[in-house]
Amino acid sequence: MPHAITVLDRLRIERLVWALDQRLYGLPRASRIAKRREVRDNLVSAAHDVGTREALRRLGSSHRLAAEYLTAEYGDGPRHSWNAAGLFCATVPLLVNYVLTGAMSAYGDGIAAADPHATGTFTWPGIAYLQSPVTYTFAGGQGSHVGGAWTPLTYLLWAAGTVLAGRLWRLLPTRRTPIAA
Repeated sequence: MPHAITVLDRLRIERLVWALDQRLYGLPRASRIAKRREVRDNLVSAAHDVGTREALRRLGSSHRLAAEYLTAEYGDGPRHSWNAAGLFCATVPLLVNYVLTGAMSAYGDGIAAADPHATGTFTWPGIAYLQSPVTYTFAGGQGSHVGGAWTPLTYLLWAAGTVLAGRLWRLLPTRRTPIAA
């Protein structure tokens, strides 16, 4: 006897499909959409046959299902993470700039504290290998500065850290040896 699917049943199915979709963000977009449609269609069909509650129970958790899809697509083991790479790429410059600017300001504040009416040009070499030299110009105790930019090594470390944090090397195609029959 076919079971009727209510609006609440549809919402329960969509909730599971949405939760699955959120866990499949590591897959290419087209593959993720195909899997989402397949699960939705299978759940609706099963809900007509055995009821929504039983269909959802038989399917199991979206976490387990997503893990199986990801393992089938990429194999076992850690995978790349665009989210981790993006988070690292966005937050590290903020933190590095905070530290470098703090060090730069401390040098300028030290000059002003040593001589409240300082006049002249002062150079601070910056944090070695990470920051270019900073030149302070003071006139009557009022100062301005130029420099303190990231060095190429800082940019290189930032890029390497992004790749490492997101495990992006796992996106590179791998050579697979054919299985002999």
